[in-house]
Amino acid sequence: MKPTAAHDPEFIAAAVTTERLALCDLLEELDADDWRQQSLCDSWTVHDVVAHLSLATRETLRGMLQGMIKARGNWERMNADQAITQARQFPPQVLVQQLRDSASSTRRAPMSNPIDPLIDILVHAQDIARPLGRKHLMAYERVEPALTFAVESRWYGASKRFNGLTLAATDGSWTFGTGDRGLAGPAGDLLLVAAGRTAGMSALTGSGVDVLQQRIGPA
Repeated sequence: MKPTAAHDPEFIAAAVTTERLALCDLLEELDADDWRQQSLCDSWTVHDVVAHLSLATRETLRGMLQGMIKARGNWERMNADQAITQARQFPPQVLVQQLRDSASSTRRAPMSNPIDPLIDILVHAQDIARPLGRKHLMAYERVEPALTFAVESRWYGASKRFNGLTLAATDGSWTFGTGDRGLAGPAGDLLLVAAGRTAGMSALTGSGVDVLQQRIGPA
């Protein structure tokens, strides 16, 4: 993979398309009970997560501002309100079709970074798959640029979680940090932890695990 992939718009756009379509394939295998299952996102069912993803290319600045006012300035509450409203409005099969139809769209939420949609789809796909006991591939070549961006992002909180730690992907050549304590694991699990998901912790090893557990909590 090119070392500049994190800054390559064509690579990122293609990766987002691939990940969205792969998730659609998984979603089409789910039954009604699966859609009601709690996801890795607090208070969100699988249905709610997919509803959120279906809005990724539909959000407008006006809609976002209205949502923020309604949520009294709370970004997470706004996202939750929008996702739940969307889930109530559309049944699973319609949401899957919306996601599939917009898979190649490069439109993104106002004020977001070009790589945010890739992080979003990679992490939310695991939010869905892991509680269902489904294995959903996290291809290293697509995870690596997302991880490179996420670990230094204040938005995802990873810079604080990983402060003073040296990270290494066991399924590729990616490394980050210069700390005395090490942390190693698959790039996908490192990305989940970077995004605040404790589910990625169980795959990590090294002297930095105890420090990270204190910061993020046990797996």
